[in-house]
Amino acid sequence: MSNLVIRVADLPQDFPAIQAIRKSVFQQEQGVDPALEFDGKDEISEHLIAYLNQQAVGTARIRYLDGKTAKLERLAVLHTARGQGIGKKIMEKALEVIASKNILEVVIHAQEYIKNLYQKLNFVEEGEVFEEAGILHVIMRRKLDSSDLIKKT
Repeated sequence: MSNLVIRVADLPQDFPAIQAIRKSVFQQEQGVDPALEFDGKDEISEHLIAYLNQQAVGTARIRYLDGKTAKLERLAVLHTARGQGIGKKIMEKALEVIASKNILEVVIHAQEYIKNLYQKLNFVEEGEVFEEAGILHVIMRRKLDSSDLIKKT
């Protein structure tokens, strides 16, 4: 997949593409309320954007909760680009970005049906399944160390 580029988004220029991906995945496919999806935290977050053949196909949001913990949110890949490992590659890039800031821990509210993706990336399930935006989720955590700074290819 040599035509895949994942980078930290350049805001505000990339935000319309990020919004379009999230609207397609979360609002249209999953029925998430726009007020929940666009929660006012985008401005205080870092975003990743993935381009496949120069088309924006995926995104994720990194929100720094404090000096040692980041929350990965809003991982989304357009339906037309799924099944190619793009979500995993976005997550790997996000972990690299987070580790470069000396953050020690990453937390996610993983949708229950996709938690296996996060488990493959060494996230550990924590607590009970809960409902968020009408979708079953589970909290998952991962500790970071210097090996997370190694550039993934």
